[in-house]
Amino acid sequence: LDGFSGYFQILIDPKDQEKTTFTCPYGTFAYKHMPFGLCNAPGTFQRCMMAIFHDIIEKTMEVFMDDFSVFGNSFSTCLTNLENMLKRCKDTKLALNWEKSHFMVKEGIVLGHKISKKGIEVDKAKIEVISKIPHPMTIKGIHSFLGHAGFYCRSSKISRKSHDL
Repeated sequence: LDGFSGYFQILIDPKDQEKTTFTCPYGTFAYKHMPFGLCNAPGTFQRCMMAIFHDIIEKTMEVFMDDFSVFGNSFSTCLTNLENMLKRCKDTKLALNWEKSHFMVKEGIVLGHKISKKGIEVDKAKIEVISKIPHPMTIKGIHSFLGHAGFYCRSSKISRKSHDL
């Protein structure tokens, strides 16, 4: 499942709104909802998600920012877990983006990894992209390559290249 305009669903305390003030040709404004781009927005948003789902995280679901994964050992268990998660979203007025959500799949790509009954694997498409990156010829190129490949170091043969560098 995917959250809809995640940050904008979080209200900013009225006494803190002046801290978000910005000026443009049309006047001076302050945000009432948390915008994307504030330095503490990602941490604040993740803490909100953890607070909302604290008792079911790792048991029936996982949440990272606005990406939610609900799981179970059987179809009926998945339905029950999904119902509980959706009820929590409804109770807290957390909107979801239905167009980007997938239901009752046996495997899927989550944060660049393929999740299935077999476990966690690297998305083959990501490996293909990394393997086509030109060989680094400069320090900056090496840093760029390490940034791309580093995400997959634990599970990828391509990481051997980065260890030699």
